[in-house]
Amino acid sequence: MLEKQLANAVLFQLGWFACVLGGNSAWLWLAAGTLLIHVVWISRSWAELRLMVCVCMLGTLVDSLLLNAGVFAFTQAQWLIPFWLIVLWALLATTLNHCLAWTAQPRWRAALLGAIGGPLSYYAGQRLGAVTFPFGVWPTLLGLGVLWAGLFAALQWIAAKHVNTRSRELARDPT
Repeated sequence: MLEKQLANAVLFQLGWFACVLGGNSAWLWLAAGTLLIHVVWISRSWAELRLMVCVCMLGTLVDSLLLNAGVFAFTQAQWLIPFWLIVLWALLATTLNHCLAWTAQPRWRAALLGAIGGPLSYYAGQRLGAVTFPFGVWPTLLGLGVLWAGLFAALQWIAAKHVNTRSRELARDPT
């Protein structure tokens, strides 16, 4: 179990760097490969795939709203976030029931990690040149901290619902 949690954390970081440094380039294949390894080796669950789709949709909606509100900007003007950022949301989804499962209960752990880790991820992306903050660094990070405190807690709640779905799947077909 610990082996798979460690692999999940490493795969997430590898995919994160591939997305942020590579953008919409061939590096996305590396991120896609990390997702494939997760699905085939770590999770092996339809519920996990549904969770990834759900998190991608929610994350795309949230980040696209922030993009259109001018909270952050990318090199190309667009109304929807870049594809690499959508892939990054899928990568985040892979961690919820694995290496970040410890944040699920009590819910304040998810809120605390979200308040700190969410903005730090955007800040790292900004420092690496993947995104800019038109309102300035500190106002953006503070706003993202508040948003991500609630968002990450909500993501863990969604992930818990998918774990229950996984349990029902196993009860029907334990293979």
